[in-house]
Amino acid sequence: MENAAVEADRGPIYDRIDAIYPTLPPRAQRVADTVLDHLGDIATYSVAELAQLSGTSAATVSRLFSSLGFQDFAEVKNHVRALRGGGVPLGAAPSPVDESERFRVELDNIRRVSEQLHGELLERMSEALCTAGTVLMVGMRSSYPVAMRLRESLAQVRPRVVLAPQPGQSLGEEFAHVGEGDVVMVVGFRRRVSAFGDIMRLLPTTGATIILIADSTARRYAQYADMWVDCPIDGVGAFDSYAAAMSAATQITDAALEYLGSKGKRSVMRIAQSFEALGEIDDGDLR
Repeated sequence: MENAAVEADRGPIYDRIDAIYPTLPPRAQRVADTVLDHLGDIATYSVAELAQLSGTSAATVSRLFSSLGFQDFAEVKNHVRALRGGGVPLGAAPSPVDESERFRVELDNIRRVSEQLHGELLERMSEALCTAGTVLMVGMRSSYPVAMRLRESLAQVRPRVVLAPQPGQSLGEEFAHVGEGDVVMVVGFRRRVSAFGDIMRLLPTTGATIILIADSTARRYAQYADMWVDCPIDGVGAFDSYAAAMSAATQITDAALEYLGSKGKRSVMRIAQSFEALGEIDDGDLR
């Protein structure tokens, strides 16, 4: 078991448990099962409470954490908080999510991002997005739907709005064709691709104006952007909440439409006429 413990002293706690689980005695396995069942809200328990839940002793709980490479329970809590902060979906189990609390947190997130977008920052973004030659929207993994929403809305008020990467597409050719007078808007929420830092370091060399929309874990990349929006995505459940991110997308594109005035409205009407001519939008007819 000692060799297994050394091997387990790497990576997230659930991997460490998997690495040594077959070697654990039955009582320690019960503790491991309890820890995994309550991983999302482990910080709300004490060692004694975990022992009671697993039907073991505090000493057994402490020995398990030691075999997993943790000095004490405080280190376990810090480790799990770091995992959650990195976007690993560890929900509060086994209690169901309090829906009123969920909505309170999401409304607070929307309020926080709206406060940032109120005033000068939103005006600068609107001007940049509406006067650029080309606007390139970049989003990967969970950031892709937000980037797609931004592209879908902005493309109705101005031409040459591009979404990248498309399926099967790389980014190099897109970056090679943007430059001074263009805008690259990067959406980069946590659990980003490993090349995200390289992308952010490369973009300023293109000469384009860079806008970053991301959560606070991307703060270190803000130095490469001309403008950035710190968009909170923390929720009360296992998964991140993108309510504020979608709200930000709506606020940004609404501001762009307002900036363009009658020109933007004419663009919206022309697209609506194209939809109608092609029969692309459901009109509610049940025929």
